[in-house]
Amino acid sequence: MEFTTEDLLEQITGIRAFPEDGAYNFRLDSQGAGRKVTENIDIVTKTDRSGIDIYIKADTKKETVHIPVIISQSGLQETVFNDFYIGDNADVTIMAGCGIHNCGNGTSAHSGIHTFYVGKNAHVKYIEKHYGETESSGKNVMNPTTVVYIADGGYMEMDTVQIKGVDDTTRKTTATLADNATLVVYEKIMTHNDQQAKTEFVVELNGENSGTHVVSRSVAKDNSYQLFLSNVKGNNKCSGHTECDAIVMDNAKVSAIPEISANHIDASLIHEAAIGKIAGEQLTKLMTLGLTEKEAEEQIINGFLK
Repeated sequence: MEFTTEDLLEQITGIRAFPEDGAYNFRLDSQGAGRKVTENIDIVTKTDRSGIDIYIKADTKKETVHIPVIISQSGLQETVFNDFYIGDNADVTIMAGCGIHNCGNGTSAHSGIHTFYVGKNAHVKYIEKHYGETESSGKNVMNPTTVVYIADGGYMEMDTVQIKGVDDTTRKTTATLADNATLVVYEKIMTHNDQQAKTEFVVELNGENSGTHVVSRSVAKDNSYQLFLSNVKGNNKCSGHTECDAIVMDNAKVSAIPEISANHIDASLIHEAAIGKIAGEQLTKLMTLGLTEKEAEEQIINGFLK
């Protein structure tokens, strides 16, 4: 792999080469660039549209799947459909993400539509990172869509991060939960310059004793704009919590619209939103320790998004 490709791979997965154990599917500039399956995890190329199907056998334990996407051609735009079938009682980690290196003046874009079918009592941790870098005036666009169906007793944790360099993004997540199912979401976003980011969560708590915890933390700098929308629907005896915390800097703007709908007498739902600038006393305290104002801001932001 070229240095740029290796660097992007490290940004979105934390590794520069794929591990010997575990399954992976590597996509580079809209083409398959490497694949490995295991005894318990199979990866099959779709025949009707661009994308893959990932099959994880029931009772699979402590295995990992990497499915990174890298775009290095300016102007390349793609839509990819990936479906995940997680068997009953499985316990797996799925690491996805997209890195774009735009070396020209065109708009490079990746739209990933991921659908998860989480089996009974299965446990899934899903990690997704987005990162972009540009050498010229080209724009980077990423529009991830995640659709989740969790069966009885299933658990899914989503850890999604937009690191930097994404000029425009619309991030949509919809989930439907059965009895005793749980969805936990941690989202972290940073925007700068004139970037725009829209996030939308819709969670249907259909099952008895189902629950969700959705937390978004974001930092908006320069002239960027962010919009956070969430709707947790309690359709049975359930519990739900949605929270948006944002730091606004410079001339940036952030809008948060959390919504909860209690459609059952035993639905217990909470929503929270907090938006504001960095507190002056936090900056002063760090600057007394020898940091410049910019270094103090970076420390606070890193801690906030950690």
